[in-house]
Amino acid sequence: MPEIKLSLTMGNEQFEEAHGVAVAPSEPELEKPSMYQVVMLNDDYTPMDFVIEVLSVFFSMGLESCTQIMMAVHTQGKAVCGTYTKDVAQTKAAQVMEYAKENDHPLMCDVQRLK
Repeated sequence: MPEIKLSLTMGNEQFEEAHGVAVAPSEPELEKPSMYQVVMLNDDYTPMDFVIEVLSVFFSMGLESCTQIMMAVHTQGKAVCGTYTKDVAQTKAAQVMEYAKENDHPLMCDVQRLK
């Protein structure tokens, strides 16, 4: 039986032509998507219980987490509600602001890229 020697410098197409064996191309390396924070901004009109409701409904938080974030928004002027990919963060911020508008509240959210 003849001895088969493989050359490491041979490209996939050359190897396939020379030996009749298909070689799968290497998978491209994928980067993790950039992450974005949904930041809730304080205002002087939105009731605290409405903010807690929004955090519970749109960010699936428990009462204790909702209360902590609501107080951070109230005392610090803003707080991070969650971290998501860009599309999800933008969607959540838009949903929150639309819901607030439907309920006659000026609650605002911002989307900020993590550094």
